[in-house]
Amino acid sequence: MTTPIYDFVKKYAESKTTRFHMPGHKGVGQLGCEMYDITEVKGADVLYSAEGIIEESENNLTELYDTGHSFYSTEGSTLAIKAMLAIVTADRKEGERPIILASRNAHVSFIHAAAMLDIDVLWMQYNEQIHLCSGTIYPRDVQTGVENLGKIPTAVYITSPDYLGNMTNIETIFRYCRWLKIPIIVDNAHGAYLKFLKTDFHPIALGAAMCVDSAHKTLPVLTGGAYLHISKKYPKYIERARGAFKLFASTSPSYLTLASLDLCNEMLANGYAEEIKEFEIKMEELKSKIRALGYKLNYDDLFGMNKVEPFKIAIRVGKELAEHLRSRGIEPEYSDFEYTVLMLSPRNTDEDIQRLLVALDAYEGERCVPDPIYALPIAHEQAMTIREATFAPSRVILAKNSLGRICAAPLVSCPPAVPIVMSGERITKEDIRLFKHYGIEKVSVVIEPKAKKE
Repeated sequence: MTTPIYDFVKKYAESKTTRFHMPGHKGVGQLGCEMYDITEVKGADVLYSAEGIIEESENNLTELYDTGHSFYSTEGSTLAIKAMLAIVTADRKEGERPIILASRNAHVSFIHAAAMLDIDVLWMQYNEQIHLCSGTIYPRDVQTGVENLGKIPTAVYITSPDYLGNMTNIETIFRYCRWLKIPIIVDNAHGAYLKFLKTDFHPIALGAAMCVDSAHKTLPVLTGGAYLHISKKYPKYIERARGAFKLFASTSPSYLTLASLDLCNEMLANGYAEEIKEFEIKMEELKSKIRALGYKLNYDDLFGMNKVEPFKIAIRVGKELAEHLRSRGIEPEYSDFEYTVLMLSPRNTDEDIQRLLVALDAYEGERCVPDPIYALPIAHEQAMTIREATFAPSRVILAKNSLGRICAAPLVSCPPAVPIVMSGERITKEDIRLFKHYGIEKVSVVIEPKAKKE
């Protein structure tokens, strides 16, 4: 498979061309990569008007994922999610507001996109939820949402895999949505590799109209590299895509990131896809060994219908275990009071895995199952639209003093970047309990005319 972007960047870096163009380092610097960090010089193509080397590389990506077309983002899934929502809501009729039926564990970039595009959201009720970031959506939940809405939504939006690795059964939901002609769009940020497993679990293969992959999260790609995939069944979405990216994207994309995306295509075509399949088996063995040490993993003994993504390990022990691992030179992806999350890939060696097992075996704390939090907030009063609340005058106050106030722009850290309360919702007692549980001390609230002085 060709690598047109990488070949161009490498040739330009080695040409010793005098650079009377951006960036200011002129190809020289202490990092060592500056010579490859170029801008849109002649021949380098233009990312969101691609018709040269970038288009050729995206065509290679499209072939690998078997899509209608797959597009690059150098600003992560955050940008691709915004573009995806702009694409799916472009058919809005004058006087009608687009409304999306969504799973509540959405990344905050979804909220930001809804604010910028003035989209209404109806949140689906979870029947099973063990964590702020992790819940299960079934076809009946989508059906209930449509019935509560009283009309066909613009789209159904699902986050799968979620941050703890739970995978929604998209295929069964698709069968229901296909009957009603509702497009499914998916935040698949943690699942770029799912296409290459023994069984293809990629959302496009399962019936999604569009999905977003953070290539950098699970594939050998530099930070910021992401994909927007569009199904062959939605050609009108393909026509809109580059224009949608232009609404939100920087006009200065990273060619270092583009080159890494380009090289990843070649790797997948020339053996790395097989490494993924082999590593899937290795991960099954690793999880069995971790269970044998007395640990519980995400969804063990909880909900038998769930699939869990193979390259993520969510151990049901919290911050104490994470600190123990750090003391042994192992840095986890994330930890809170309930879970320690580890993300692996075929780039992790056998030595890495053995080091992890030794560290887990040496942990002297309790290897217990935390009490799952089933009563996470779902039903809220939507006092303002997402857009109104996001752009309204606001102030930051102590979370413990926020009862009854309207959430403005959610204050969330990344990871996991999943809000407890969404923009425009009125904060409840249960929300305040969860703020405390997840360590959120301050919230941004709308300044209401009759609000009491903090």
